[in-house]
Parts: sequence; structure tokens; C-alpha cells
Amino acid sequence: MEFCTISEKEFREFSKTSNQRTFLQTPEIGKLRQKSGWQVHYIAVKKEQKIIAATMMVSITRHFGKKEFYAPRGFLLDYTNKELFTFFTNEIKKYVKNNKGYQFRIDPYFIHIERDGEGKKVNGGINHSKIKSDFKELGYKQVKKEDMEQVGWMYVLDLEGKSEDEILKNMKQNTRNIIRKTLKHGIEIKELEKKDLKEFYKIMVETSKRKGFAIRSLEYFEDMYDLYHPRGEIKYLITKLDLKKHLKLLKDERNKCILEKESLNDSRFNDGKRKAIDEQIEGLNKSIQHANEIRKKDGDIITLSGSMFMLTDPEVIYLSSGNYEEYMFYNSQYLIQWEMIKYGIKNHFKRYNFYGITGNFDKNDKDYGIYKFKTGFNGYVEELIGEYVMPTSFIYYILSFIHKIKK
Repeated sequence: MEFCTISEKEFREFSKTSNQRTFLQTPEIGKLRQKSGWQVHYIAVKKEQKIIAATMMVSITRHFGKKEFYAPRGFLLDYTNKELFTFFTNEIKKYVKNNKGYQFRIDPYFIHIERDGEGKKVNGGINHSKIKSDFKELGYKQVKKEDMEQVGWMYVLDLEGKSEDEILKNMKQNTRNIIRKTLKHGIEIKELEKKDLKEFYKIMVETSKRKGFAIRSLEYFEDMYDLYHPRGEIKYLITKLDLKKHLKLLKDERNKCILEKESLNDSRFNDGKRKAIDEQIEGLNKSIQHANEIRKKDGDIITLSGSMFMLTDPEVIYLSSGNYEEYMFYNSQYLIQWEMIKYGIKNHFKRYNFYGITGNFDKNDKDYGIYKFKTGFNGYVEELIGEYVMPTSFIYYILSFIHKIKK
């Protein structure tokens, strides 16, 4: 086996063959990091002139003139091949040392334990606990969950070989009903161009203030657009509602209910139907009144929500999203998910990744609502193998000690 540096083109071609491929292990992320002062490295192992393992690493000078190295979602290799994993680790360790590095971090896009939709271990399923032992044996130190840079748990829906009808029928009933209801509202989905990203960012700012989490800058979202949009690997979507059209739909539906009620004869047999229709009409009247109030306050057209999607084969990733709290009852995020699931099926993506969840399945957890929303689409949980750091200099231990004191 031969350890070597490779070109961006060689790395890009190899990554297309890896089942661990994700947008975070692409040259575009390297270019994004370069804007913040990072340097990009493409490294590989070749056997008989053929690449059998590779990674994109980025490095930046941190302290005492020493560098931190990081392979986001790397390495791209078969971790079950211990000989290859050991060789690559040892060679990268030398490479990092030779380039003034004091550590390198990796957080592989590699499953630890196979789980079902409720987060329970699948009997007889994938279990890579031995690989975690290999990390430890090779000298890696596992990073605490709260200190990880990327998500460690995800919620995923398989799309390969499935039709829209199959996916829809397999959803939980409440989610399926909400999607059908949103279609009746007349909600429109608009894909944004770069010049319109301020509208998406405004939604994200409002959501972050409400939920108390940090968000990226507008420049970040614009940079991601510039890097991935020419490759067709990113979408920013927002939902809008034309209240004039929405009110017409509601009134048409109410008139339909009234006509249906009038068509019933006076038989006691129809008492139940009349009661159900009355309740439906009452609900529509409330919706009409509410829509009129919103229209009077906010105008004819309102923006409801926004989402950011990464489309790096083989998966669609639901990466970021936000909502205006006062319009959340329209459930427009369900409609966005359904539209992008259909997009994934049509464009032959193998899976739809709802991305981060906490891995805490306690109903009292503060983020349980996010997990519950995602489970409505009836996918499954993926627990990744975690993040690891490899010390390559005594500077690592000095900095770790200083970090503990600061904490």
C-alpha cells in the first residue's frame, strides 16, 4: 500500500464510489473553510495504482505555531478492514506531525449500531462496537457528545425502490393527514435564488431568537449557494400563502359542506352526518375568521417558513429550517418535507435524511418535539460512530489542560 497526496479531481472521483459520501466530505466544504483561513489537503492510500482510501482534511494554525487538522466526516475507507484503517491512521499521524500539527480529528459517516424508528437496537442488525475498540487501540480519544462538531444521531427515510404512494401510505396517519390538509390550504413553495436569501435568513434569525440557538451568518448561506448551486446540490425553499386564494378555498369548501348537508333528508339516520358536517363548517368559519384577521394585519401574502437542503448523492439532507411562530399552525414544514421527498424519489436519491436528533428519546426532553415531527414520516434512527481526536504532539495535552481550566 502506498500513502500519498492526490489532486482535488482524483479525490472527487473516488468519493463518488464511497458509501460514506456526504456533502461535508467534498471539495466545496474545503473551499468554504479556506475563506476562514483553513488549508485543504487531499490524501489517499493506493494499491496497485488504485485509490482504496482517501480523505479531505483541513488545517489551521491554532497555538504556539501548531496546527489543528480535521477531516469532516472522514475518512472514506472500509473501517472493517483493520489493516487498511491502521495503515492510514499511522501514515496520517506522520503527515500531520510533519506539517506542524498537534492533533487531527475525524467524525466518520459510519454507523455504530443499527436502530429502528424508536431508537431501539435492531436484533441481529449492524453493530460496529468492535470498530470503536479499534479506534481506542490505535490511540484515538473519543470526543464527548456535547463537544462534537457534527451531529451524532440522525433520522433517515429510505427512498430507493419506493414510489410516492408507498412512502405516503407508510407515514403515520397524523402526518399523512396534515400533508393532505396543507395541500388544501393553497400553500405555495418557492425556491430562492442567491439574491433572495435575505428572506430565508430573516426566518432563521426569528427562529433562533425564539428557540435560543446560534445560527450561521447570511454570508455562510450565500457562500454555500455559490459553492453548491452550480452543481445542483443545494436548495433553499420558503413557503408562502396567498390569503385571498386561501380564503376562496376555505369558502368553497364551506359551500360544499353546506350543499352536502342540504342534500340530506330529514331521516334520523342522517343525524350523525349532519352533526359531523356542522362541526366541519364551524371549523371552516373559525379558519376564515382567523385568515381575515391575519390578512388585515399582515397583508395578502405571508411567508410561513424556510428550509435548506443539501443534495449530494446518494441522499437529500434536510439541513436547516425555521418558521414564523404565529403561522406554525399552517404546518407548512410538512409540505416542504413531502415536496422534497418526492423530489428525491424522482431524481433517484437513495435516502432522505432528516438529519440531527439528540439521541435522547425521553418524551420530557426539551428537543423531543423535533424528533416526534421527524418520526411521523416513519423512517429509522441512525447512530453514528462518533468523533475522535488523535494527539500528535505534547501541545495537545497542554491545550487540553488549559481548556479544562477555562471550563
